[in-house]
Formats: sequence, C-alpha cells, structure tokens
Amino acid sequence: MLGNIFGKLFTLSIFGESHGPAIGCIISGCPPEMNLCELDIQIELNKRKPGTSIYVTQRSELDKVEILSGVFKGKTTGTPISLLIRNIDHRSKDYKEIKNIFRPGHADYVYLHKYGIRDYNGGGYSSARLTAASVAGGAIAKKWLFEKYNIFFLGCVSEIGEIKIPFRSWKDVHTNIFSLANFNYVLKIKKYIKNLIKIGDSCGARINIIVKNLPIGLGDPIFDKLDANIAYALMGINAVKGVEIGAGFNSIKCKGSFFNDEITLKKFLSNNSGGILGGISNGQDIVISIAVKPTSSIKIPKLSIDVSGKPVIVKSLGRHDPCVGIRIIPIIEAMLALLFMDHILRNKSQCLESNKKKN
Repeated sequence: MLGNIFGKLFTLSIFGESHGPAIGCIISGCPPEMNLCELDIQIELNKRKPGTSIYVTQRSELDKVEILSGVFKGKTTGTPISLLIRNIDHRSKDYKEIKNIFRPGHADYVYLHKYGIRDYNGGGYSSARLTAASVAGGAIAKKWLFEKYNIFFLGCVSEIGEIKIPFRSWKDVHTNIFSLANFNYVLKIKKYIKNLIKIGDSCGARINIIVKNLPIGLGDPIFDKLDANIAYALMGINAVKGVEIGAGFNSIKCKGSFFNDEITLKKFLSNNSGGILGGISNGQDIVISIAVKPTSSIKIPKLSIDVSGKPVIVKSLGRHDPCVGIRIIPIIEAMLALLFMDHILRNKSQCLESNKKKN
C-alpha cells in the first residue's frame, strides 16, 4: 500500500485494522544504543487510551505495547523496531448492519471506490484506532528528542464546540481529563459533553501545541519546508481539518509593520511566524493550532446510500468519542516528534560540517 510510510531517515509504518487481532508499527532509522523499554512507550499510550472516563469512547483497550525487535538488553540496536498492540475489546457485531452502507463523514465510500473492497468493521485501516500505533512510534522519538536536545511539548484544548477556553496556566492541563489550560471551565465542558452523549451528537475542537527548544536550522526548502511538513504530518491524523502555524489566519488582519518579528542581538521581539522563517526553524518556540472536526459516528439518523445506490438512513451503533479533541493531543505530539527527529537526523547528515564550524 502506498502512503503508509512517514519520514525519510527516521520512518514510521503502521499496520493492522480496528477490529483485527492487533495493530502495530515498524520504526526504521532509530540510532543505536538508546535506552528503551516498553514502559517508555506505555506512558505515552496511556495518555490516549480509550475507556478512561464517561466522556470518551467506552471501548476498553489496555493498549499494552510489546517490543518485538530492534531492542537488545534494554538498548536500541539500530535495526527496525517492531511494536505490537493487541486488540482485546472489538465488537464487530456493531457494524454488521452497515456492511453495505456508506456512513456519512467516513472513508467507507472512497475506500470501496478506490480499492474495490473495504473492511467495514470499525472502519478497518481508516479507523482512528490505528493512531495508537503512531503514538507508540512517536514515543521513541519523544524520548530521543528530550534526552538529546531537551525538546518537549506543551498542549491544551482551547475550544470544544462553541466554547472557547481562555488560557490560564499550563499547570491546569494535567488536573483535568479534557486537557484544558483553565480549570475553571472543567464543569462547563463536562455538562456540554454529557449533553452531546445524551442526544447522540458530537463536536469539534481546537488544540494548541507549543514545541520548546527545537534547534535552529530544521527544514529543507523548497518542498520540505518545516511548516509544510508540519501541516503534512498533522493533516494525516484522523479528524484534523486545519493547521495554523504562528499567527495563522489572524495574519490576514495584520500589517507587515506588526507581523514581522523584529530581531535583536539577544532574541526575537515577537513570534508571529511561529518559530519558522523561510521554512526553517529559527530557534523560537514552534507554535501550532489544530482544528479537529466533529466525530463522524453519531447516533442521530443521517441520509446516505447503500452500495447499490439506494437511499438509506444511517446511525452509528458502535462506541465512539463525542469529541475527538479530548484524546488527540498525544497523537499530535507523536507525529510532531517523528517529524522533528527525522529533520534533525537529515540536518545532521547534510550540514554536519557547517554546524561544526559554527560551534
């Protein structure tokens, strides 16, 4: 299958289906002799695990990772790292009624037209279930980035549906299950999500991510600009419909006299560019905002057609998140970590001598 490998030097390939026996990934290009164990990966997987509260899908998966290759005596060997996550709580019976029906908002229609066959059980390969494999692979990159460069991520949900959550403190993010950076809005969001569950509907979300300590010089003009690759990486995540870098669409209202980030000997005076100039990181924080669409699987009946073209009414019977944004931050961070590690390794291979002269 084309399109299922991410990266150039540090690559991720994922496999499996939502209702198959297991999902997993293969990481290639990881440097040798990095300390790595299953707990390093499990910590990240636990952040996106389903069934953790009444506000997310009730599919109960342990998401326990197994390292099958690429690690010897607790260290990476430089060979491909294979990771496996077994599916233990799939309910395929929930999907029997829609095997000949196209669900609005899903990939059913295009998968059948493209491949001539589709796995209708939970969406098969198009399911967001496979993002667990991306998080597993991204955990390796996150560990490497932090240990080598002190690169880390800050993420919060800044909008859920019609509700905007004003930023208060990054400390608040870890005090609530919605990853809000303002604890005062937790009760309001709980009521909002409970109502969505009650009426069988869903909502979208906005996620803000800041990447700290990314070095200067990452990104390869013209077609592999860092901001272009960020958009590519994040738009590959299920349900993501928009990516902003820095001021994003607010740039439209700015004058150049305001937008241009002035430079002094010690620092930039602003960061409207989001830490990227000419497609290359400039050493500032990478500032990203992501739009996530409402979950497509809802219990409210919607119009569609079946495989023979006849009109039908569709409603989802499976277990689904009322708001994908609640569990998406670990997935976003994983994809960014994979991207940045790949770019660092690429930059080292091309610009090693140049960087030595600077130091």
